[in-house]
Amino acid sequence: MEYVNENTLIGDIVRNYPEAAEVLFAIGMHCLGCPASQGETLAEACAVHGVPADAVALSINNKIAQAKQA
Repeated sequence: MEYVNENTLIGDIVRNYPEAAEVLFAIGMHCLGCPASQGETLAEACAVHGVPADAVALSINNKIAQAKQA
């Protein structure tokens, strides 16, 4: 199931799926709470950090699915 995609805002991801923060922190996105990041899409944030947005979205979706099963 897809919970987030490349167009999902970072603020929405963190607010709706706090478990996703672990994935974002692991790839170097440490400013999840700063106002500028809240309005960025996942694709925009990934571009800044030099990581592929599709792979990050997949990792986030897997993390969310795991949390929902627990």
